Amino acid sequence: MGMRKLKPYMPLYVMMIPCALYLLINNYVPMAGIIAAFKSFKATEGLLGSPWVGWRNFEYLFKSNDMMIIIRNTLLYNVAFILVNNVIGIIIAIMITNVKSKRYQKFYQSSVLLPFTMSMVVISYVVFAFLSQQNGMLNNSILQSNPVQWYNDPTWWPLILTLVQCWKYVGYGILIYIAGISVIDKSLYEAASIDGAGAWKQITRITLPSLMPAIITLFLLSIGRICYSDFGLFYLIPQNSGPLFNVTATIDTYVYSALMSPGGIGRSAATGLMQAVVGFVLVLGANGLVRKLSSRDAMF
Repeated sequence: MGMRKLKPYMPLYVMMIPCALYLLINNYVPMAGIIAAFKSFKATEGLLGSPWVGWRNFEYLFKSNDMMIIIRNTLLYNVAFILVNNVIGIIIAIMITNVKSKRYQKFYQSSVLLPFTMSMVVISYVVFAFLSQQNGMLNNSILQSNPVQWYNDPTWWPLILTLVQCWKYVGYGILIYIAGISVIDKSLYEAASIDGAGAWKQITRITLPSLMPAIITLFLLSIGRICYSDFGLFYLIPQNSGPLFNVTATIDTYVYSALMSPGGIGRSAATGLMQAVVGFVLVLGANGLVRKLSSRDAMF
């Protein structure tokens, strides 16, 4: 009787197998490497044979002279990314859904997703083409009379990194918001229009409340990675320039530097474990807060 009930769903379970295997191999099997955070890894002795060092790898992380700069940059950049991406994503999604032509709608949807598919290596060359001191587009056109040494001047880099990150990743959120807007009952807008509500009131009273579940979901997913940073964004875009350290150093670039130093595997594993634990706690806390305010919008 049990197999008879499962039989209609067998194609779905078969389709799920590749994704389940990917999650198992890529996300769960490597979790055994957590023990490296408490060991002084030696390749000759292997992971299990390496000596235990307790919390020493974590002490190295928190006793670093640059730790406050690294944590500050990681948190502030992620807060800026969450705010900018959600605001810009909602605005562009509303603009695209208001385009009358379906052909142009599909074109705009494809256009905003294109940067998301590009490698950060390619994007770093695009940014360099704009900011190169000698051959950059900006210095050779707009700033020709007063060229800027972009890779030696940290002044504008918080804005540059925020713009690049938004340009690359905002398309993902836009598609989710477009999907949310497309399922809103059109009769709501018609009734609001008959009652004299303008476009702004329709957005604030109908569109945004209807998008709230999607906004909360993306927010919770972003909160879970607030201690992480895009390594390619902070390492490749500024080209690991020393003068930009105070505005481009994050936890992930620190992990890379630690990995390249003696004993780096244990230190990088300790940093990764700390990021995972903090992210897990933040997701639980944020979801608990959402559940208290509006239980139907919570993820779990």
